[in-house]
Amino acid sequence: MTNILTSLASKGDAKYGNRIALTQRVADNKWAPTEWHSLHTQVDNAAAALEILGICEQDHIGIFSNNRAEVIVTDLAAYANRAIPVSIYSTSSKEQVEYIVRDADIALLVVGDQSHYDIARNVAKSYNRLRQIITIDEAVKDPDDDTTITFAQLLELGSHASAECRNEVARRSAAASPDDVATLIYTSGTTGEPKGAILPHSAFDAAIAIHEKRLTMLSENDTSLCFLPLSHIFEKAWTYFCLYSGIIVNINSDPHIIQRAIKEVRPTCMCSVPRFWEKVYTAIDEKLSTTKGFKKWIFNRAIKVGRRRNLQYARMGVKAPWWTEMQYKFFFKKVFRPLQRVIGVENGNIFPTAGAPLSANITEFLQACGINILIGYGLSETTATVSCFPQTGYEIGSIGTVLPGIEVRIGDENEIQVKAPTVMRGYHNKPEATAEAFTADGWFRTGDAGYLTPDGALVLTERIKDLFKTSNGKYIAPQAIESRLGEDKYIDQVAVIGDRRKYVTAIIIPAFEALKEYAQRKKIAYKSIEELVRNADIRRMIEERIEKLQKEFAGFEKVKKFTLLPNAFTMESGELTNTLKIRRPVINRRYAREIEAMYV
Repeated sequence: MTNILTSLASKGDAKYGNRIALTQRVADNKWAPTEWHSLHTQVDNAAAALEILGICEQDHIGIFSNNRAEVIVTDLAAYANRAIPVSIYSTSSKEQVEYIVRDADIALLVVGDQSHYDIARNVAKSYNRLRQIITIDEAVKDPDDDTTITFAQLLELGSHASAECRNEVARRSAAASPDDVATLIYTSGTTGEPKGAILPHSAFDAAIAIHEKRLTMLSENDTSLCFLPLSHIFEKAWTYFCLYSGIIVNINSDPHIIQRAIKEVRPTCMCSVPRFWEKVYTAIDEKLSTTKGFKKWIFNRAIKVGRRRNLQYARMGVKAPWWTEMQYKFFFKKVFRPLQRVIGVENGNIFPTAGAPLSANITEFLQACGINILIGYGLSETTATVSCFPQTGYEIGSIGTVLPGIEVRIGDENEIQVKAPTVMRGYHNKPEATAEAFTADGWFRTGDAGYLTPDGALVLTERIKDLFKTSNGKYIAPQAIESRLGEDKYIDQVAVIGDRRKYVTAIIIPAFEALKEYAQRKKIAYKSIEELVRNADIRRMIEERIEKLQKEFAGFEKVKKFTLLPNAFTMESGELTNTLKIRRPVINRRYAREIEAMYV
């Protein structure tokens, strides 16, 4: 049987023809469509051009770009040649790009804009095995560069390919095997250098089949917004699944305008990380805080009814009592539907969310509002999803039930361990790391701690490497505290500290715009952000809010002191990974003085 990804474009064309496969945002409220027939033609031409440029079976092709339709075309063209596409985060530094190019021995690199091209050119000067650069943006150029071609020129080259060339590509496609490597997914590297997880085609074939069994609520009538980077396994696997299922994929190339893009597309589904929904929640909470009187009473009443109807009854697959259903329909029309429309999710079916914990409080709130958040869990090494909420019977606070065809057990230190056809083959060029990643009897070690409930739900408790112990011998799971504090509208980022310390502290990045509005409302004068975060009234306000947020934690878990910083953690500074996870060693080292001051 042909690999699903190898034949995705041709089978999609045969089934859907002139139906839209994907769109791409080209201007405000303007999305350029690509029909299945056109996508198939582009993939065929790109595949032929890659063969002409000397790409052989099992060669690695790099893709260093923000989300673009051309990224998908390149992936599928590589598969047609039995080559291996390797996606690099568009926010990666020159050092990160060079590391991956060298580690994967990339011969050809597709880049997005001028910044990507400039980095690629620098890498090519120090690594001569990178012999070809292809630019998606046609305006990108260097007067001294006579070897780089544009993606349009690549397609043009392929359109004039000889019959011999096309026959060779066809031979390669026909020889494709489930054992072939589909891609290397480089982990973001919260500690140490990134590792390239080797994912064979069989892993994607299995993942798609497994998701078909679980996500039965989706159909060809759905439409997805491609928001997370296509270099992230969550978005990559989700996009493949959508295309395979006939779901239109709308590609947003700029994550900074996601709130605008979601209102333009109004998708029925979209995978995202919890931070997106945390910001949605804080925006609603902030709006509610300024609402008074009858309007506030109506909203609170609507949430109460929504919780009862959606969490007590609909969640369990049980019909709600007549009076509850009538009230919900009223509040849905008057409160929830307008709220969903403001966000852009009024057509919502499911919204898969993974990558980090989303608090039970926010999950319940969104479900009460009729926004179907589907919490899941997975890793690069497991071709994304291991578990997710079932359609009914899901447990709030869990990461869902294990998908069919996947096995999970709880090992030493309560580690979640996985055995499945979706698990990686190992790490590229890293035999020692590969050996460490598996138990002696062949189970993949996720590095995450958790437990299975009596009803079969999987609960994630902490990242084992993040878990630390205070000097008093108490174990602390920092992510749980960070997730809870992150619910607050005045807090944007949190790094919890306390390893071998007397008590827990935190480095906090405030939500600066919300903080400025508070200062204006309270007539707090300041000349700079630095002065604002040092203000005693601001600190007192944040301290009071932290205390309320922590009321459910044990005393030893609570943040006793905190430091407000005037600048956000960023990927560019190395404080965040490309998937926006905190790099704790970097933060501990960079803010050592501020940390020590909290223990004086």
